[in-house]
Amino acid sequence: MKYLFLLLVILVVIWAIKRSRIGDTPNPKNDTPAATPSNMVICAHCGIHLPQEEAVSGVKGTYCSTEHRSAAQDRNPA
Repeated sequence: MKYLFLLLVILVVIWAIKRSRIGDTPNPKNDTPAATPSNMVICAHCGIHLPQEEAVSGVKGTYCSTEHRSAAQDRNPA
C-alpha cells in the first residue's frame, strides 16, 4: 500500500509539471494579415461561382472559362 501511494504521488507531481509547462509556452501568433475576401461572380453558362479576378468577361456576362464564353455566344448570338 505504501508503494501504491508513492506511485500516485509521483504521477501527480509529473502531471503537475507537464501542465505547468504547457501554460508557459507562448501562443504563436500569426503575423500575416488575413487575405481579404474577393467578390464572387456567377458563370452565365454553367452557374458556378468563382472569384471576379479569375472570371472571363463576355458580351452577355461573366464566364468561368473562354470555352464557356464561346459556347454561350455560339448558342445565342447577339
